[in-house]
Amino acid sequence: MSDIRLKSYATAAAVFILDRFTKRLIENNLSFMDTYRVVPGFFDIVHSQNRGIAFGLFNNDGNSNWSTGLVALFSVAAVLVIAALLWNAARIERLSLAGLSLILGGAAGNLFDRIAFGRVTDFLEFYVGNYHWPTFNVADSAIVVGCGLLLVEQVRSKRQAANVP
Repeated sequence: MSDIRLKSYATAAAVFILDRFTKRLIENNLSFMDTYRVVPGFFDIVHSQNRGIAFGLFNNDGNSNWSTGLVALFSVAAVLVIAALLWNAARIERLSLAGLSLILGGAAGNLFDRIAFGRVTDFLEFYVGNYHWPTFNVADSAIVVGCGLLLVEQVRSKRQAANVP
């Protein structure tokens, strides 16, 4: 296995392990819907569970069994596609490679929860006044940062191509 491929999969594994560790820490130390104030008026650590997809969409769906299964099926497909893309790591630009590695680790972390428990534990809550950003976790953060890196790589590539005579 090439060195760059190994680093990519190791990054994904590190995200997965960090995600599982933090979720387990919350599950074992905070009761459901408990709140630990970190920065009053801005950031709390809470214990919430999400049976839906990102930002709680479909969380209260009456057909949670089929929707959880459908989300898990799409997640499996995403994990397999990204893992296959990383197999050709030598052909991928550095920022895209980092982004895909973060996305793979985050998607695998949330997929594990969906398959093992039928839900995902979220615990990071940011808010200002009455406005609350949807609660999220390490896996969600990795996915968002990974997508951001992919976007930066796309913009950077187009700028470089536009400057070529």
